[in-house]
Amino acid sequence: MSSINKSEGQSDINKSSWKFPTAFWTANIVELFERAAYYGVFIAITLYLSRIVGFDDIEAAWIGGIFSAGLYFLPPFTGALADKIGFRNAVILAFALLSLGYFSLGAFPYKAVVLPSLVVLMFGGSFIKSIITGTVAKTTTPQTRAKGYSIFYGIVNIGAFLGKTFAYPLRIEWGLTSINFFSALMSFIALIVVVFFYKNVSADGEGKSVKDVWTGFVKVVSNMRLLTLIFIVTGFWIIQHQLYATMPKYVLRTVGEQASPEWIANVNPAVVMALVMFITHLMRNVKAVSSMAVGMFLMPVSALLMASSNLLESFTGESVSILGLFSAHPITVMMIAGIMVQGLAECFISPRYLEYFSLQAPKGEEGLYLGFSHLHSFLSSILGFGISGYLLTAYAPDPATLSPAQLLTAYDKSYMIWYYFAAIGLTAAIALLVYRWYYQRKDLRTAVN
Repeated sequence: MSSINKSEGQSDINKSSWKFPTAFWTANIVELFERAAYYGVFIAITLYLSRIVGFDDIEAAWIGGIFSAGLYFLPPFTGALADKIGFRNAVILAFALLSLGYFSLGAFPYKAVVLPSLVVLMFGGSFIKSIITGTVAKTTTPQTRAKGYSIFYGIVNIGAFLGKTFAYPLRIEWGLTSINFFSALMSFIALIVVVFFYKNVSADGEGKSVKDVWTGFVKVVSNMRLLTLIFIVTGFWIIQHQLYATMPKYVLRTVGEQASPEWIANVNPAVVMALVMFITHLMRNVKAVSSMAVGMFLMPVSALLMASSNLLESFTGESVSILGLFSAHPITVMMIAGIMVQGLAECFISPRYLEYFSLQAPKGEEGLYLGFSHLHSFLSSILGFGISGYLLTAYAPDPATLSPAQLLTAYDKSYMIWYYFAAIGLTAAIALLVYRWYYQRKDLRTAVN
């Protein structure tokens, strides 16, 4: 990968673990803008595709899922290209693509234009995923790397939080289309920042070729132990993706247009930011798969909580008083409760999954294998969004497709959607226990022999 200009802040890094070169801070600042842009659009992606562009729920779900999946699959390949053309050139290209993609998505809401716009966004976003993490790696030392990635992780969550926070008032005041222009502006500001300040990472690429990356991908999917784990963990992420696939339409259709699924979704990063370090420390002496199992069994609980709004409503009616300070709809209350449990589950799973995944890689190839550690998100994006489209059509259909008489009872069983996801989560959790039992026995037999 690209080398770092040592004249820029290198001596400061060695003196203090909190001092980093300009490239590090520039990368983190533009990452904040990029995450705000992405999550602002992504929380409303299926709403926009249905309400503005004209796709039905099933079509919008598949399109949103493929878009998300591409963002998880492409980074190792676009990262290889970034190595060759240099990080600065690649990050300029990325933000130019993002600015163009978001603007065209909002300016031309036609099926023939929206799909190419999403492809442009997919490639621009995949460049960012590889470039920014690569920059953090290259602008930190072994002594500062942990703090560097902590700062990066915090910035990612702040950006995601802000994007969804702005998306709500934008949707209410100026409509769904305005969110795309907000994201285009965020991306363009990031582009300007990169042009003027991202200067001290040289462009002499030296990383792996696209062919090398493809060879690594084949190795990962040929490793049955890892592939099985990827499929199992996909069950967790299928539920997690419902924050974007199902929840926005579900809440707006059952609670009303003034509901704020954008702010409800922010509960997840808030919980993760608050608890991930504590949970990771708490489980430090527990094996990675055992920690993951705790999180996996929490996920069906989260889905069951989301399905329980009708029970709460039978006791409280359509308004629940929260400590006498304000009131909320039972669906909103139980959605927040379920998402809080999801965030807690993520704290048990995500850090330990990466640890376990890296330990399965052949010595010296850990980085290559970790490049494909998010294949579970590739699969869960497609499956999670795809399933969502069919469940919404069955239990919480688009009100535009219903007559006034049908609207009276159309959402009476909408809560059933979450039972399906609870079943998926429980199946995945049990599968992880079987997986642990099988490979513990296999490892023991191998050690004895």
